[in-house]
Amino acid sequence: MNNLWEVFSYLILGLIQGLTEFLPVSSSGHLTLGTAVLQLPEEDLTFSVLVHGATALSTIVVFRQDIFQLITGVFKKNEEGKQARKYVGLIVLSAVPAAIIGLSFKDQIEGLASSSFVGAMLIVTAAILAISQKVKSKPRGSIGAGASVLIGLAQAGAILPGISRSGSTIGAALLLGISRAEAAKFSFLMALPPIIGANLLEIKDIVSNKSATVADTAVPYLGYAIGVVAAFLAGLAACTWMIKLVKGTNLMWFAVYCFVVGVIALIL
Repeated sequence: MNNLWEVFSYLILGLIQGLTEFLPVSSSGHLTLGTAVLQLPEEDLTFSVLVHGATALSTIVVFRQDIFQLITGVFKKNEEGKQARKYVGLIVLSAVPAAIIGLSFKDQIEGLASSSFVGAMLIVTAAILAISQKVKSKPRGSIGAGASVLIGLAQAGAILPGISRSGSTIGAALLLGISRAEAAKFSFLMALPPIIGANLLEIKDIVSNKSATVADTAVPYLGYAIGVVAAFLAGLAACTWMIKLVKGTNLMWFAVYCFVVGVIALIL
């Protein structure tokens, strides 16, 4: 029975990670709340690395053509190559704020992962989404260095559990006048360097046996496998769905959802 509950827990957490990584509702916040609801004793860092890797892979699959064009384009000497190098440079630039804050305050940020803090930050996420939908900004042609840094700062703020990364970055891009389609594309592509970088740091912790924790002495391979597959498939669906939502749908419903869940987390 315990093994069945363990597998079920990993399945649910995998689905939560896959869905909420791309929807503007905070994956870290929902994982914290999900762990509390499922009454799991502690975070399994190995599982966290695996499911974050699964959602990164789903991003690569959805944007495989764009990523392939960027990789091949950077080696071209024509205008296409120039634009590809510029775009890659903007993605790298956007990752700098998150890297600085994440590396400087990693331990302090991890200590904030409580249900009450997540609830408060979900309400902040609701405000960000609501403002981005209500404020009309002057349209701009494309993302430049300044906009990349500002969107990167929004991503850095989303390191706090309960602040949605996609909600913050897409919201910031919309407020800067970036088109909805470009905002969604840049938001998801710019997430890859921080996710991969954070995973490498976590893998380092696991290898050094400083932070890796597993519920039992035996590694729950079946639970890991089910959770990873669930995160990947849910990530594929959520990423594809979110692109369509950003292009043609008001995100205010997500603001309402974050506000309601945030209030419930604070009360309970």
